[in-house]
Amino acid sequence: MIRVLLADDQHLVRSGFRVILETEDDIEVVGEASDGLAAVERAAQLRPDVILMDVEMPGVDGLEATRRITASTGEDGPAVLILTTFDRDDYLFAALRAGASGFLLKTGTPEALIDAVRILSRGEALLDPQLTRRVIATFARPGEVTPQRTADLGELTPRENEVLVLLAGGCTNAEIAEKLFLGEATVKTHVSRVLAKLGLRDRVQAVVFAYENGVVGPSRG
Repeated sequence: MIRVLLADDQHLVRSGFRVILETEDDIEVVGEASDGLAAVERAAQLRPDVILMDVEMPGVDGLEATRRITASTGEDGPAVLILTTFDRDDYLFAALRAGASGFLLKTGTPEALIDAVRILSRGEALLDPQLTRRVIATFARPGEVTPQRTADLGELTPRENEVLVLLAGGCTNAEIAEKLFLGEATVKTHVSRVLAKLGLRDRVQAVVFAYENGVVGPSRG
């Protein structure tokens, strides 16, 4: 059973999400929060698998709440899916840097929301391909990237570095396997090792990390 926490300052929105999700046999809404501080507290109390997080909430907003939750729980914590009505790049980039594993607009379909919850519950990341292109385009602009974290890239093997570069280009496991002449199972193992060595939660964070730390850029991406 996938345990979900809803964080949104609008009661009707939370009720709508609850109705959508609880029609599924494998999803259970275990709690709600009407602001970011309550979301942080409820996340610690309820230990959900996935948190649906609004951005604009009173007091502590959804981005700060996401930072606090991911910082305190690490890789074993809940996956945060940012849901917002605002299609703004600054929200998108801030959400990814805060540790969110997914970003969806509230204008999407109920089916898309259900699929997103299941994807994040499996430890995978979710970002619309159009948004991925925007992330890459922004991080590829010279002079616009300031490293947000440091890591020993020297820990990566040559093959793992190749995998990271392809991840940053938005390649799927199947595409990486084709480009490197490897089996998909082997690629999955390499991806897991890259994430573990760099302390990253998922593929989305790998894209951000690669551009922020100069692994790829305009001349290589």
